[in-house]
Amino acid sequence: MSRRTRRKAALTSKVARPTVTVCRGCCCGTPAKVPHLDHEAQLTDLRTQLAGVAMVRRTDCLDACERANVIVVQPSSEGRKAGGRPVWLGQVNDPGAAADITAWVKNGGPGLAEPPDILGLYTFSPSRRVRHELED
Repeated sequence: MSRRTRRKAALTSKVARPTVTVCRGCCCGTPAKVPHLDHEAQLTDLRTQLAGVAMVRRTDCLDACERANVIVVQPSSEGRKAGGRPVWLGQVNDPGAAADITAWVKNGGPGLAEPPDILGLYTFSPSRRVRHELED
């Protein structure tokens, strides 16, 4: 495989994957706000479980502090073409919720797979300003 072909394949695989954004700012990810959760372990587990499936990124603040811990699942390019849109999940404060998110993303995520019904309890709509900032 030539260098150009490898680079194109690498770029294609990055574009084709969903993105999972995990808030770890002033409220989300802190024991002061959510004391019973090992926040770093949650992030590590998401990264480990979704390696090669989705890009997992950490951000300082998604400006939805009242819903700590917040995770946003953005569709892959294929998922977006199929009608998928970013899904905002709040109060993701137990291992079961993170496992449900992981299973959904492994199945394709927004636009390609139906989320487990239980994730409906975590779903919320942020303000337009907040959504716009994430998409930039």
